[in-house]
Amino acid sequence: MTFSKPKRAPNAAGSALRAEAAFQPADIFISQPESVIYHRDFFHIPASFAWKRMLDILLSSVAMLLLAPLMLFTALLVKMTSPGPVLFSQERIGLDRRTADRRRHMSTPPSMERRRQNRRINPGFGKPFKMYKFRTMKMDAEKGGKPVLARKGDPRITPIGAIMRKSRLDELPQFVNVLRGDMSIVGPRPERAYFIEEMKKEIPNFPLRLRAKPGITGLAQVELGYANDTEGMRNKLRFDLQYIQSLSAITDLKILLKTVSVVLTGKGAC
Repeated sequence: MTFSKPKRAPNAAGSALRAEAAFQPADIFISQPESVIYHRDFFHIPASFAWKRMLDILLSSVAMLLLAPLMLFTALLVKMTSPGPVLFSQERIGLDRRTADRRRHMSTPPSMERRRQNRRINPGFGKPFKMYKFRTMKMDAEKGGKPVLARKGDPRITPIGAIMRKSRLDELPQFVNVLRGDMSIVGPRPERAYFIEEMKKEIPNFPLRLRAKPGITGLAQVELGYANDTEGMRNKLRFDLQYIQSLSAITDLKILLKTVSVVLTGKGAC
């Protein structure tokens, strides 16, 4: 004999909260951290989808086969024009798979909820991984100093590196990251833990972008390009959160099509 659990009556407060979260514009997440950063339903957004993983594997496999000659040519250019390795790897923070506890009562004390949410969005809870690129900078570009975002005319960038960054050829090795499951083809760009911590001081909701797997391209990239200051990061975060809230196969395909235009024109490169 088997027993089934009795059905619970719908929780009106919980339903209202979920409905409110579904229609929150991305700007709200930026401008009102006191009311939204602890909005537990944001963490119920699915972290991954089967269709997205299948699309990633298919497109990455095809891309690596078709672009193999170009990748080999790019690797030779890097090797012949500057000393050092062809590939550059760097630890980035990936997907934060945790979700809010659905069983938590609405009566949870605000102070306890804030502590829980602060732990949840700590970048250390995102999955670290090694991201690969063709090397575009001189060796030991950050030796003896703190991490610095690249800028236009950055003296650390090699002449060939500048061309690769403008055409996005330096990003091609990240198809390996996609096949490994560290990244998706479309998603927010992966950041280093250092910059996540720095941005969090000015933009408390910045780690919410970890709710989606990082991507080679993304909505923020095709709309705004590269950012190297707080205001630029804030603007890109609006697009990152908008993407996470409206994630779909159609959205990904639209971004991929726009990426082709961005690559051909060199828009937003640094």
